[in-house]
Amino acid sequence: MRYAFVASALLCASVAFADDASSASSSESSTSSSSTVANKPTFTPTKLKPSGGFLEQFTDNWDTRWKPSHAKKEKDKDSTSEEEWAYVGKWAVEEPHVLGGMVGDKGLVVKDKAAHHAISAKFEKPISAKGKPLVVQYEVKLQDGLECGGAYMKLLQDNKKLHREEFSNASPYIIMFGPDKCGATNKVHFIFRHKNPKTGEYEEKHLDNPPLSRSTKLSALYQLVVHPNNTFIINIDGEQVSTGSLLENFTPAVNPPKEIDDEADKKPETWVDESRIADPEAKKPEDWDEDAPFEIPDTDAKKPEDWLDDEPSMVPDPEAEKPEDWDDEEDGDWVAPQVPNPKCSESSGCGKWEVPMKKNEAYKGKWTAPLIDNPKYKGEWAPRKIANPKYFEDKTPANFEPLGAIGFELWTMQNDIMFDNIYIGNSVEDAEALKKETWDLKIEAEKAEEKLNEPKFEDIKDPSAPIDFKKDPVGFVKQKAEAFITAAKADPIKAAQEMPEVAGVLGVTALTILALILTALSPSAPSKEQIKAKANKAKDAAEKAKDKAAEAISSGVDQAKDATKRSTRSSTAGAQ
Repeated sequence: MRYAFVASALLCASVAFADDASSASSSESSTSSSSTVANKPTFTPTKLKPSGGFLEQFTDNWDTRWKPSHAKKEKDKDSTSEEEWAYVGKWAVEEPHVLGGMVGDKGLVVKDKAAHHAISAKFEKPISAKGKPLVVQYEVKLQDGLECGGAYMKLLQDNKKLHREEFSNASPYIIMFGPDKCGATNKVHFIFRHKNPKTGEYEEKHLDNPPLSRSTKLSALYQLVVHPNNTFIINIDGEQVSTGSLLENFTPAVNPPKEIDDEADKKPETWVDESRIADPEAKKPEDWDEDAPFEIPDTDAKKPEDWLDDEPSMVPDPEAEKPEDWDDEEDGDWVAPQVPNPKCSESSGCGKWEVPMKKNEAYKGKWTAPLIDNPKYKGEWAPRKIANPKYFEDKTPANFEPLGAIGFELWTMQNDIMFDNIYIGNSVEDAEALKKETWDLKIEAEKAEEKLNEPKFEDIKDPSAPIDFKKDPVGFVKQKAEAFITAAKADPIKAAQEMPEVAGVLGVTALTILALILTALSPSAPSKEQIKAKANKAKDAAEKAKDKAAEAISSGVDQAKDATKRSTRSSTAGAQ
């Protein structure tokens, strides 16, 4: 049973290493298998000529159209930090190094981690959405994943003062659209800035329930379509994930309420808004005992005949042996580790017997008067309504102001985020045509390569030469854990069947931890009978795990003894 415990501890300690190794292996396979997929399509620049729109595939001379920003990032209004940020992140146009789906296809790539990036491109002429649909479509490829950062775009307000080298977080934009992920935040932004026709001030309107972004390393296609009737549709990879209205699904609302609360109206001091009150005529019954305890000793209980009063619950482990290299002067007096007394599990219990407690039928607790309807109740008070002096009604918020440029203004902890095949214009048909020429072709090749890179159970069950437990116990258990975890990702059922000793030990460990948590959260201590029952169940489970693990760790007797020695030294030092 000691060996199962040692193996369990070593397995738990190596899970993190195994997972890291699996991730690294997966990453290496993704980057080294670009040649495993045959018949990849070859990139050919589109011949589409969108009228009045913007189309970018990052072909030759891209740097004449795009300009990185050298501006300082302005501090957020709510920020207390005095630190100034500069857009030092570098950009490049290159082919993907992970799951490339099209030969010769290049995109705009974020090159630096933990850095602020900003780059923009002006439109040849402003794009208008008045009376027309507005279509925004682009590809995002997270080659290094995305733990914390943005991959969204901003459509900037057409402005004569718009200088690309000064593009920053303060540059006025009309629409912000695209994925953003950091910690618990994972969404596709759709924000538009609306101009108040009365004050001329702008206010950001945020989509109430934004869809989740795609975290895959495949190329993801994000599309936003806003129609002149104020409805919108968000598609990801050609699938509709969100739809609604600019007038109904954004906060703050586009149009303010017609009426607002009168701030000058105050609740009268005599106003009664308590609907229920304690019955003033109710009295505590004379036989109500508030001091009666919740539990009392069970006088009918009797000590079991086989109860062992003189037996301790814990005894020295009879199988433990003093290690051969134990030095009494250096290590102190050797003391065998304590184990549960087997005699206690074979009888009703050990030690001093105490009368169990039972629920007191006379217990009633603290007396309180019953509630009745309040005869003076007037209802919930609310201030009177008055006409909103700031009220206006914009029936066509989809008539966005003219768009003059596109910009990526990002901070991210990951590099190698790629943007490609950008379309901004008024034609859903043009956007769909571009999709068919680009994303539809490359995604099939990317998926085929990803499938080839998936771990196969037969190849990963035992990827390296066996490690001798006797020579390297930690390495042995780590290897087993790595093989099991990697195999389980491909086929968990088959992994458990092929490696039952690892699955058994991990399962018992998980159940033991869960049992400890539930015991800690239990509102009352278990009875001795419950403890005995749980101990018997744990014993049976541990014995089964021991049988499964014995084959894998039978050669580790010496190492197990060494582990016992270290454990005993720690317990002895603690006792001293």
